[in-house]
Amino acid sequence: MDNTTPSICDDGISYKLATIAVYMLGFFFIVFLCNFLHFCFRPLSQPRIVSECIVGLALSHIPFIRKHVSSEGIHKTLQYIVEGAMILHMFVVGLEVDPNIFFQIHLPEAKVAYTGVLTTFVSASLLTPLLNIPEKSNVPFNLCLSVVLSSTACPLLTRIITDLKIGKSDIGRFVVSAGVHTDLVSTLLICIGFLIFDPLNNFVFRSLKSALIMVSLLVIEIVLAAKVTPFIMNWVNKENPDGKPMKGSHLVLSVAYIVLICCFSPVLANYNKILSAFLAGVFMPRDGRIAKMIISKLNYIFGAIIYPLFFFWVGTEAQFSRFEAKKFSAWAKLFFIFLIATVGKVFGSCVSGVMLGFHWQDSIATGLLLNIKGHFHVFLAIMASNMQLTSTSTSIAMIFATFLTIFYTPLVVANIIKRARKRSPTQRMALQWLNPSNELRILLCLHGPENVSSAINFMGISRGPADPGIIVYLTDMIELTDKIAATLTHSEGVDNVGVTDPMVVEMREEISNGVDKYLNEDGDGISVKRMLALSTLNSMHQDVCILAEDLMVSLIILPFHKQQEDGGRLNMGHSGFRHVNRKILRHAPCSVGILVDRGLGSTIISRSTISLHAAVIFIGGKDDREALAYAGRVARHPGVKLTVIRFLLEAPGGDSVSSRITIAKSNTSEHQEEMKVDDECFADFYDRHVAGGHVAYMEKYLVNSGQTFSTLRSLEGQYGLFIVGRGGRVNSVLTVGMSDWEECPELGPIGDILSASDFSVTASVLIIQQHSLKGELDGLQDEFSIM
Repeated sequence: MDNTTPSICDDGISYKLATIAVYMLGFFFIVFLCNFLHFCFRPLSQPRIVSECIVGLALSHIPFIRKHVSSEGIHKTLQYIVEGAMILHMFVVGLEVDPNIFFQIHLPEAKVAYTGVLTTFVSASLLTPLLNIPEKSNVPFNLCLSVVLSSTACPLLTRIITDLKIGKSDIGRFVVSAGVHTDLVSTLLICIGFLIFDPLNNFVFRSLKSALIMVSLLVIEIVLAAKVTPFIMNWVNKENPDGKPMKGSHLVLSVAYIVLICCFSPVLANYNKILSAFLAGVFMPRDGRIAKMIISKLNYIFGAIIYPLFFFWVGTEAQFSRFEAKKFSAWAKLFFIFLIATVGKVFGSCVSGVMLGFHWQDSIATGLLLNIKGHFHVFLAIMASNMQLTSTSTSIAMIFATFLTIFYTPLVVANIIKRARKRSPTQRMALQWLNPSNELRILLCLHGPENVSSAINFMGISRGPADPGIIVYLTDMIELTDKIAATLTHSEGVDNVGVTDPMVVEMREEISNGVDKYLNEDGDGISVKRMLALSTLNSMHQDVCILAEDLMVSLIILPFHKQQEDGGRLNMGHSGFRHVNRKILRHAPCSVGILVDRGLGSTIISRSTISLHAAVIFIGGKDDREALAYAGRVARHPGVKLTVIRFLLEAPGGDSVSSRITIAKSNTSEHQEEMKVDDECFADFYDRHVAGGHVAYMEKYLVNSGQTFSTLRSLEGQYGLFIVGRGGRVNSVLTVGMSDWEECPELGPIGDILSASDFSVTASVLIIQQHSLKGELDGLQDEFSIM
């Protein structure tokens, strides 16, 4: 008998170990299938959640597997794992959200988000009762379902947009931000709804006493999370600085405290554990080592372990055999749930898009992307069935409707990229890469007749050789007001909008007369075509950029927003046009120049005698190379005496710490590569223009940005035009720190100094920014702009 008992124990332990091993192998098999299927779906750009869903649902419906999983012990274990995972999932969702976004409701993305939530909620509230989703009429349940249909799975949306390579684009950033707003407000509405209705008791109203107790405990939980947590986390972060291993006792203390906060209201007031974790995460501080560690570790665990198991559990709960496929009502529920959510989001995005001036295609794409549902929504659908609020067939229909919102996402993103690629130039539209045999196309913008004289001289010095010459698209930038809008006429062509407002007509005629007079006298090699950028200041940059793209220009010239007064100083200028200039610098499909006019157009530059002394300042970088390329055209004008001034870094002597730092900054591989390109570009310019004596050359050896500043100030009064690059330098020691002094950052550090009101009253400045393509998405740069 003594020999038999250990044998029985050993057999029992061996059986349990073997069972555990089988389950572990089954889990690894699920993960393998998910990875394999995701690899197969990669050409279709389907997100990982699709492969996880297919594998989980398919395996859980294999009779052999379902037979073993249906045992009470395994079923409960899966249930506990999923519920615990959903608590952690919602905690991380809350932790990644900044509650301060409620103070950003004035932002466009917030307006789009809240409009989409409102329109979807209203339409769902009116239409879902007609679908008979709950077996008995239940208004609170329909309201809750309407909120769920109005929501967005923000973590899934962010992951999909990042994986599909549009996360850095303007529409990608916009949709993610709008998704955060949508997710936060919809989940908070669900949290509030749980205080009012009891979902465990057929959504009946809670008693006032029960609701007040829940509210009181939630307030205490939120105060603890928002006010006490920073003290504990700051202490832990201070004791465990970055770069050192986290002390185990501190980690245990932090996790225990977080668990205590999350369990506060569920234990004491029977509030929902998942919603409590979300609220605790929202109001806890996101900064610090602990928060970052929790987010990174849990997201990794979710992707590697939890999500495959989650969909396997979904399959065990949602038995396809109970889906009433033969009934029209089952399919009606599926498609109408999907349509209500989709149409509501798209309609809301279009309404807000019209108010914000978005293109209708961008509004539709935004609405479709904000309609994405995810793991939390699938979990709610299963819970509704388990609580017998809906039938299993209806629950399966809701799950399928959820996945329909995910399947079309790659098609929406593909359309966005396709439209962006069409708008992206097929060649780098910049002067540096312009074929000498091709004519130069310039979009020259004017604010009014006061810019005509400087525009004429600019055309004159930019023309280069008469063959091939230049084409100048002279564009009037006119702010669209209600008064002018009433006088608009439409015609065919690029410049398809006309204005009959007397003041605008008179202004445009005055500009045309001045330019025509010059062309008749000295217009060799210059072809001028009149254009019109008529728009509100908020969207004028789009008109200018679209014109530049359609006309395939290499350079946009913008007037500086400040104008010179009678005393020679620049006034405060028009802040609206300043913002237009800044937006064009960000979104232009070609190079951009800003012309600070301080007397460039005072007299017409002669072609027989030297009447303008100009200087181009070359430090290095792509913008300086573009400025040098433009200066090569100016050098061909017989009335301009051009001097190229190159600022070089003086070799530091001694072995001081500052000398070693300067050498280190100059010896990075990126800096060396950039210097090599600078030298090649400058050598080509020198051979073409300086060696033949057409252009004067001067070198300035400097040590730091202080000497750069003093050298620039010493040039005052020597030149009537400075041509400089806006920036684009790789860690140049000669300009480090200058950005701290900038009054107008859009001019760059050098341009800002030369354009300062205390520098000169006679020296005009042309600041040039070169256009570049990074080619991350088959010719489309990673940070593309489409909105």
